[in-house]
Amino acid sequence: MRSDLVLRVIAKLLIPFIPLFALYVQFHGDFGPGGGFQAGVILAAAVIFYGLIFGLADARKLVPEPVVESMMAVGVLIYGGVGVASLLLGGNFLDYFVLDHDPVHGQHRGIFWVEVGVAVTVAGVMLKIFYMFADRGKVDE
Repeated sequence: MRSDLVLRVIAKLLIPFIPLFALYVQFHGDFGPGGGFQAGVILAAAVIFYGLIFGLADARKLVPEPVVESMMAVGVLIYGGVGVASLLLGGNFLDYFVLDHDPVHGQHRGIFWVEVGVAVTVAGVMLKIFYMFADRGKVDE
């Protein structure tokens, strides 16, 4: 699709809004439908769309494979880190109430960081799956 001018122009116009929508879904997840999983998929979809229009090599320059693999691990560490922080502060694993003096604020902080961890992990996994499927059938030289 590198030679299709219309697709390239439309993609350049749309791609910046896709991560913006992912951020909206991430931050709106506390109050309505959405959250980390959906935001992660939407964020990965922006990179996948970029890769389909501009080519896999350009997508890999935008988000290299080591970054994708790091995203998967870092997201799990963020998620688990919230649980460990809860334990260290005297609560149960993922007991958000102990994360702040005000239990309501602690609940919001805990949910926020867990959802960030989920979003980062899901985006990394989706991109890894895309990269693996996009490489399928290519012969190593």
